[in-house]
Formats: sequence, structure tokens, C-alpha cells
Amino acid sequence: MSLSGASERSVPATKIEITVSCRNLLDLDTFSKSDPMVVLYTQSRASQEWREFGRTEVIDNTLNPDFVRKFVLDYFFEEKQNLRFDVYNVDSKTNISKTKDFLGQAFLALGEVIGGQGSRVERPLTGVPGKKCGTILLTAEELSNCRDIATMQLCANKLDKKDFFGKSDPFLVFYRSNEDGTFTICHKTEVVKNTLNPVWQPFSIPVRALCNGDYDRTVKIDVYDWDRDGSHDFIGEFTTSYRELSKAQNQFTVYEVLNPRKKCKKKKYVNSGTVTLLSFSVDSEFTFVDYIKGGTQLNFTVAIDFTASNGNPLQPTSLHYMSPYQLSAYAMALKAVGEIIQDYDSDKLFPAYGFGAKLPPEGRISHQFPLNNNDEDPNCAGIEGVLESYFQSLRTVQLYGPTYFAPVINQVARAAAKISDGSQYYVLLIITDGVISDMTQTKEAIVSASSLPMSIIIVGVGPAMFEAMEELDGDDVRVSSRGRYAERDIVQFVPFRDYVDRSGNQVLSMARLAKDVLAEIPEQLLSYMRTRDIQPRLPPPANSSPTPAPEQP
Repeated sequence: MSLSGASERSVPATKIEITVSCRNLLDLDTFSKSDPMVVLYTQSRASQEWREFGRTEVIDNTLNPDFVRKFVLDYFFEEKQNLRFDVYNVDSKTNISKTKDFLGQAFLALGEVIGGQGSRVERPLTGVPGKKCGTILLTAEELSNCRDIATMQLCANKLDKKDFFGKSDPFLVFYRSNEDGTFTICHKTEVVKNTLNPVWQPFSIPVRALCNGDYDRTVKIDVYDWDRDGSHDFIGEFTTSYRELSKAQNQFTVYEVLNPRKKCKKKKYVNSGTVTLLSFSVDSEFTFVDYIKGGTQLNFTVAIDFTASNGNPLQPTSLHYMSPYQLSAYAMALKAVGEIIQDYDSDKLFPAYGFGAKLPPEGRISHQFPLNNNDEDPNCAGIEGVLESYFQSLRTVQLYGPTYFAPVINQVARAAAKISDGSQYYVLLIITDGVISDMTQTKEAIVSASSLPMSIIIVGVGPAMFEAMEELDGDDVRVSSRGRYAERDIVQFVPFRDYVDRSGNQVLSMARLAKDVLAEIPEQLLSYMRTRDIQPRLPPPANSSPTPAPEQP
């Protein structure tokens, strides 16, 4: 049984601890140095409002503070997590005032801190007119329990008989408790048929999925008897915690399975059987953040569908229509995905191609033409540069056809094949209206690319039925070509229309789209590194860490 991804996805990729220092702050105090404090604000995706997340301590009499109090944030690779750091001079007698005590601020995304060299960034503080406000230094560190994977095996004894003709078909469901007293499902075992004394297969689960980093948080386990029609019979339940489970590394632990309804009804009720934890072990795994911190770069390439089925770009009905009031679905998809990935690419140069157009002057049909019209260097500067080149191409080329994916997939695959040491990982974003003409060649290209450090994201725009795209997304059935199966699932397809916010909020539509298409990238990168046995490099030495500037007496 596989769980639906929805409950799993609410667990953050990891927890990140941010350490803050400042250098050369403004001096507001007359007789001594400023007494600085930093306030962190996070931005709500839906309302765009800034909310205070936390404050550092106040350090007296310094312009170069290294704060001890850290900020611990849940990190989601697939979201743009905007942060704002405000620095104040705190005079203990009064509350802080934005007008009098403000020393400057910095805006950046959490991904920029993690994507910085060695997960460190330095930013100028701004916001006090006409003054140099100094700099803020931020270091991101992953909390260690986020990388732990627990492996355990359980068996049961003398469970209640639930089936009329046979015994029971038992399985276990694990839930972690939430802060508000609710429970979230985090694992189901397989069903063992026709027995009251099942032994389940060993299974592995990330520790954060089991307890989200809190070792004493309640873990509830329900025991069910499986029924074909889905109306599984409840046998009983027991509770434990990660801490208690981990003690079983050197002893069997036996839990009584209790059914509260039976307990109330029957005076002589003892239990509905027992469950024994046979083994429990914990291993650490390398995480996505380890690779990014060790210098692995995400290389982002864009390919845009310029076939005639998109409609004439000058008409409002076209999927490429350039309205002065809002972005087209193509531009929104490009911006949504690109703005997150660009934080993990140090040079911020992105190759961008179009396919399926007739090019001036001689009307040659091309399936991988550079949007910036430069065959020697197809790179665009930042996502804004890609958008600019895309709009320029719409004005100069003729939309034509047919729709071929394979040329641009093979183009990125050739670049990815040159670098197999784990220092680079390629992400190709294809945006299309979904009518594909080279399915056989595309499958062949995907199967070949699946052994390379690359992932492919396909966003379908417009009203088409996208069955062909669903087939390329190997979630249910691995893509195959001429009897060869893809080594890994590297394609993620989503139809853009599923993410459009009904109230017309473009920011929300883009955030939802990015969340879904990027959710699989960290795992795809890790699966490549694991199969090649590539370990993350050590982050660069901390010689660029903040060194205190000499204080003036």
C-alpha cells in the first residue's frame, strides 16, 4: 500500500537553523556604540503579509554583533520562502521605533542562503536614506535529526479474530501527533493474510516523518484487519514515541493492543493481542541540502513550445498572447519555476530555447533555436532575461510545427553527460500546449537521459487532453523504449490549469504550480547521487565567516 503524497508533503524537507551576524552597523548612540537586535519576518504566500517570526537577543555597545539566538525555519525546496531581516538599536527604556531606532534591513529568500557558497551569504543593509548601513551575514545549517532514517520490524501475537471464515488479515498504520492534538498518517505496513500472529517486513521511514524532530512526541499505531471493500475492521491501538522505539535497539519491546470500545463493554477484557518491536536501527543519509552546501549547482534550461496550435500571439485567444495587464500561462509557468531554481545556480545564466517555429529570414523550421538568437551562447541573464528573450522571439518568429521534444531533451542530455562527478545537476523545463509529434523519439531520449544528472519538468498549458504527457511522467509506469526501461523516474508533468487560482491571484497560482512541479527534484537529485555513490563535497572552509571588525575605543 502506498500512502498518498498529500499527508507526507506537509512535512518540511528539513529544518534549517540560521545564524545572524552584522558588520559596520550605523552608530546611533551618542556616548556609546549602538545596541543592536535583529527581527526576522516571514511572508505569507496567500496574503503577501509580513509576520514577525522571532528576534535575536540585544547585544550592547557594538557595531559588529554575532548573535547567539538562532532562527529555526521549516525548509521547503519547492517554495519561495521570502525573509526580511530588520536591524534595530534597542534602548532598553523604550519600545523600538521604526523611525528612531531603525538600523537597516535586508530581503532575501531562504533558498538564497542555502544556495550561497557553503550556505553563507552577506547582504548590504538598506533603508536609511543617505547612509551606509553596513552588512548582514547569514549562515544556514541543517539540523542533524532531519537526515536520520529509522528502520524497524514488528510482529504481533494473538490478535482478535475479525473474519467470519478465516482469522484476520492484519496491517499497521502509523500516525504522528501534531501540535494541535490531531494525527497525520505517516506509514502503512503491508497486509499479512489469514493470521493472528503476523510478522511484517522491515520498513524504513525518515525520523522527521515519524516525529518532526520531537523525540517525545506521541506516535500512535492502529492495528486493522484488511477487507477487500476498504471497510477495514479496527482491532486496536497503542501509542509510543521515537525515544521509546529507539530504546528497543537492545531489547524487544511488547505493546498491548487495546480497543477502547471493548474495554468499556467487557469487564474481563485484557487486550486485543500484543505487538512486539523486533528490531530498530537508525542511519544517517545525505540530504539535498548537503549536496547544495557542498557546491552542487542546479543548471536550469527552458524550452518553450512555438507551434501554431498555440494560436496567433497577437490574438487574445492565443496561449502566447502578450497582454499589458497580465502574464500568459507560458510566462507564469516560466517565472514560477525559474524564480525558485535560480537561487541554486551561482552564475544565474540560463540557456533558453524555442521549438516548432519558422525562423527569419529564410523560414527554416527549428526545434531548438536559442530565444536570444545567439547560437554561440544561448544563455540569458536571470529569469527576467529569459522572459525578455521569449517576448522578443514571439515578435520575430512564425509559429509553425510539428511539436518535437526529443531535440531539446538530447541537447541538455549532451551537457549533462559531460559532468558526472555530482558538481552539476540539470533541470529542463518544457512548457507546451501538449500536442506531441515525436513520442517514440521522446521516450528514447528520456530513457537515455534517466542515467544522467538531470530532471525534466513538463508544464502543459491550455485546454488539451494531456494523456501523452501523463505517459511520459513515470509515476505509475516507468517510461520504456525498445524494451529498455528508464533507470530513474526523471519526468514530472503537470497541467497548468489545475493551479489557476479562481480569484485570479497570479502569485498564488504560480506558488501552487512551483510547489508541485519542484517537489520531486530533491529526491530525483538524491537518487542519481545514491546510484552513482557520489558523496557531497565538504563545504568550503569557513575563512569567509564573519571576522569581528576592530571596535573603536
